[in-house]
Amino acid sequence: MKELVIDLEAEKNEILKRYRALLRACKPTLQKGDKKLIRHAFDMALESHKDMRRKSGEPYIYHPIAVAQIAAEEIGLGTTSIVCALLHDVVEDTDVTLEDIEREFGKKVAKIIDGLTKISGVFDTNSSLQAENFRKMLLTLADDVRVILIKLADRLHNMRTMEFMPRDKQLKLSSETVYLYAPLAHRLGLYAIKSELEDLSMKYMESETYQFIKNKLNEKKAERERFIRDFIDPLKKVLESQGLHAEVFGRPKSIHSIWNKMKKKAIPFEEVYDLFAIRVVLDSTPENEKSDCWKAYSIVTDLYRPNPDRLRDWISSPKVNGYESLHTTVMGPRGQWVEIQIRTKRMNEIAEKGFAAHWKYKESSSDTGLDQWIQKVREMLRNPESNALDFLDDFKMNLFSDEIFIFTPKGALLQLPVNATALDFAFEIHSDVGATCIGAKVNHKLVPLSHKLQNGDQVEIITSSKQTPKEDWLNFVVTAKAKAKIKSALKEEKRKIAEDGKEILERKLKSLKITYNSENIHKLSYYFKLPSTQDLFYNVAKGLIDMKDLKDYLASEKSVENKPQEKIEQEQVQSMLRSIKTKDSDILLIGEDMQKIDYKLASCCNPIPGDDVFGFITVNEGIKIHRTNCPNATKLMSNYGYRVVKARWTNQHELAFLTGLRITGIDDVGLINKLTTVISNDFKVNIRSITVDSDNGIFEGSIMVYVNDRDHLDNLIKRLKMVKGITGVTRFDSAPVEVS
Repeated sequence: MKELVIDLEAEKNEILKRYRALLRACKPTLQKGDKKLIRHAFDMALESHKDMRRKSGEPYIYHPIAVAQIAAEEIGLGTTSIVCALLHDVVEDTDVTLEDIEREFGKKVAKIIDGLTKISGVFDTNSSLQAENFRKMLLTLADDVRVILIKLADRLHNMRTMEFMPRDKQLKLSSETVYLYAPLAHRLGLYAIKSELEDLSMKYMESETYQFIKNKLNEKKAERERFIRDFIDPLKKVLESQGLHAEVFGRPKSIHSIWNKMKKKAIPFEEVYDLFAIRVVLDSTPENEKSDCWKAYSIVTDLYRPNPDRLRDWISSPKVNGYESLHTTVMGPRGQWVEIQIRTKRMNEIAEKGFAAHWKYKESSSDTGLDQWIQKVREMLRNPESNALDFLDDFKMNLFSDEIFIFTPKGALLQLPVNATALDFAFEIHSDVGATCIGAKVNHKLVPLSHKLQNGDQVEIITSSKQTPKEDWLNFVVTAKAKAKIKSALKEEKRKIAEDGKEILERKLKSLKITYNSENIHKLSYYFKLPSTQDLFYNVAKGLIDMKDLKDYLASEKSVENKPQEKIEQEQVQSMLRSIKTKDSDILLIGEDMQKIDYKLASCCNPIPGDDVFGFITVNEGIKIHRTNCPNATKLMSNYGYRVVKARWTNQHELAFLTGLRITGIDDVGLINKLTTVISNDFKVNIRSITVDSDNGIFEGSIMVYVNDRDHLDNLIKRLKMVKGITGVTRFDSAPVEVS
């Protein structure tokens, strides 16, 4: 291998060049003395990271400078954040401590950097370390939102420079990004960063599709630009003549959002019409903003016919993340639907820079949706009982910002997520109202607790002092606040019942002459496969464990080794990881006889040879093989990255793998016969099951077939699409998995 020659002088110059570019980016926000502070942070980072290099071979200091640059330029953050961005890795990766940081830069900077530093620590299979790190970071969010903004800048730079990483790291980072960081960017109003994070994740997780859409977009670029020009020119003229000063331009949709549309509507790329949106950005004074936007809307709809169902007014009621804009879809001159976004310069800056711009204009606005959202996050974080994974699921539920507006009987307005129920509304008013809620009146009509609310509903809650939270409530509430309160009430209830169970168990053990001590209680919990002693007491109180069960335990007690369940599970995962690592390579080869490791193909995505796959270590069922684009992959890799092992197929053709195909078309006599002929006769493929549904001339069917590998499947799909009357053939996934 050729020795890497490093020109230290050239690197030194490059570092200085990048540092100067960073200072230029900070210029708009610099106050007296800030430059000196930034220089001090830069010197400390340079010194701390001096012997470190990135995977690409570049000096490590390039990374903190780039993160600071993104924070300044793309998010619009000030000096404190720039200092934190430059120092964000020093505590984790070098000898510098938080105390050193606090001494040099003060408490505020130290607190933000602590929020950015991962928990170094215990390997525990039941609680994921990643989830704990997310929780730690989000705890600091409640105090200082800059933690998340710098973390987003850090993640964005890592994603932009990920080509030198090993494949499994790329998948893990992409999964985390799409699972948590992109939704966070969305919620904080950073749309440009959200789109780029999603696109970069897709580039690694669905590389073929990503490349395909990218090439398609490039092919039609000139034609699209011509269309946008023809559409915009007349609009500009009329706006100008009416005295509205506006910038009008076309903005391409992100690759990820186009892919989402293709999946959601099950349509090919050619049928996705809104590949871009037209944006009208008005130069308005604060007092004329609303009227100017509506004036521009009326000009647009005079020129082009609007779709009456597609008007979205986020000017009268801004989104929770502060987003304001008017959206409408109009029919373009060539019979094509075009989305138009109308907003002012101020609104545009908030849409582009999100939170940072929101602070800039804060003096003029009252308590906004963003402040309310952070308040909600604080409430969630006050619930100390939830485990990190539950917390993360609840938090994620509240990240997606499609919301509805609901009125109280007195006309006050509350914002709730889409699909919120009457019970969510009750908890939103007050925890006690939720806990004692027995029903609701929606628009003066009586409805059950699980009734889903619609935008603009007026809701009155009916309570009773005899009501207490029920377990099944968790099945239909959607807000994290309601979930957390119900869980904590149920836990309290369970704790009381367990107290009684403890006394009952003590009496029963006495009669069996078993000493009541913690060692025996732990042995009993393990014998009945219960996660905690509280569950043991609870089951005794509920009569699920009786005298007969205790006698069975006594008989088998000699053979029971006193080892807690978690410890055993931990050892299983560890030993399985070791057995893979001790092979010649740390890649799990699927389909080899010599490989004595127990693996199964996951039923949620039915991988077949040729698919891009990874192994996931489960506790009870050995290793499960999933496709990297399996619907559950993102969650597994984000929360249990340490259980993921690289895997690839060996060449094998004699085996058959089960996969599902969804077929749609126009119903015709003999269509099923044609399909089965192609599958069975031409391709010699076995069909396991076929279900067909025909509705007013439209044919929909799903077929489970056995194929050898990916190429075999692709050829079969191509051939089926050629059958007359068939409009679409897609491979489908099964249900979500439970992690164990």
